[in-house]
Amino acid sequence: MRYDTINADLFKLNRKNFAKQMKKNSLAVFVSNDIITRSADSAYKWRQNPDLFYLTGIDQEETFLILFPDAPEAKYQEVLFTRKTNDYLMWWEGKKHSTESAQRTSGIDNVIWNDQFDAIFSMLMHYAENVYLNTNEHDRGVGMGEASEVKFARKVLNDFPLHKYERSAPIMHHLRVSKSNYEVALLNRAIDITKKGFMRTLKTIKPGVWEYEIEAALIHEYIANRGTGHAYEPIIATGENACVLHYISNDAQCKAGDLLLMDTAGEYANYNADLTRTVPVSGKYTKRQKAVYNAVLRVHRAVKEMMKPGVVLNDINIEAGKLMEEELIKLRLLKTAEVRKQNPASPLYKKYFPHGTCHFLGLDVHDLGNRFEKLRAGAVLTCEPGIYIREEKMGIRIENNILVTSGKPVDLMANIPIEAEEIEELMNT
Repeated sequence: MRYDTINADLFKLNRKNFAKQMKKNSLAVFVSNDIITRSADSAYKWRQNPDLFYLTGIDQEETFLILFPDAPEAKYQEVLFTRKTNDYLMWWEGKKHSTESAQRTSGIDNVIWNDQFDAIFSMLMHYAENVYLNTNEHDRGVGMGEASEVKFARKVLNDFPLHKYERSAPIMHHLRVSKSNYEVALLNRAIDITKKGFMRTLKTIKPGVWEYEIEAALIHEYIANRGTGHAYEPIIATGENACVLHYISNDAQCKAGDLLLMDTAGEYANYNADLTRTVPVSGKYTKRQKAVYNAVLRVHRAVKEMMKPGVVLNDINIEAGKLMEEELIKLRLLKTAEVRKQNPASPLYKKYFPHGTCHFLGLDVHDLGNRFEKLRAGAVLTCEPGIYIREEKMGIRIENNILVTSGKPVDLMANIPIEAEEIEELMNT
């Protein structure tokens, strides 16, 4: 395993918290993600279902979890099913979990080979009144294809049509928002890896370097420090490319005088960081670039201080827009008179700042959470305002990861250079 062993107490705590939210005489079942064919006999890189990982820590395909707090026998209150290994699998795919290693990793005593899942699941269903099924529910998850969870749910509904069914997703959304100390520690490892990647790139950025060379330097640092790779497709965007919000081609050459926007971070133990910095290719910002950069930084700092319990994430995004509006007027990109006459449903600042300022972060880069509910301590949010001026071929975004606490918000990336002068100094030493 590339990352360090995670304390099984994390997964025990998560299962305990989930079970507390279940109705009486209920069974919940979770399944791992499928391996997806790429072409011929090759497959896309596999990643565990984050809900299953959250509850078990098992990073292996063909895994099932049953939670049944009111099971007729205590041994069936928690049952983990893993792929049965053999010499053939060892030869072609390498080591898999033994029942003993799965017990140590998950903290679940009853670990059984998955060839017994159908029989045991069917037996337990006769004693359950309610059944919790899990699907990938996210208000931005449109057109994502059919996941293994959906196929499994369809089969269960067909085989057991008279049970009462519940959604696990609302419970998972509630639980996964507030990170435990164990999870914050894992996020900090991902952030530490991300910092190493960023600091390395500051020494490689110069006129003539290609965006993909910078991407290569980043992935080297992430993997060399036990990360599992990029947390998401990296955006390495120079010049006008930075005005394309989801630019991932990373195939342009950096030119003197241009800015380079890097939205990139590492993943560690399935937990993700999310960092953006915008730096001068020549090592020094122009007067105009620095003015826009500092405008974004002021909004970043003001928004960060809003991230407190009781505040609604969607309201933060709205307030960020108002702050950015003021900065755009100062930069002479908007006129006060026109702003006063604008349609509130289509504010003028959207021309230069078309996206939101924050989203939840954790096992998913756009992690589970309700943006219309009040924040709770333990939530981790991104803070990422930006200004994109197409006519000037300039895009600037600044992003850090913020932990909501009962007191002041904690910037988990406070030790990653962010001041324009600090970045210039590091690039020129």
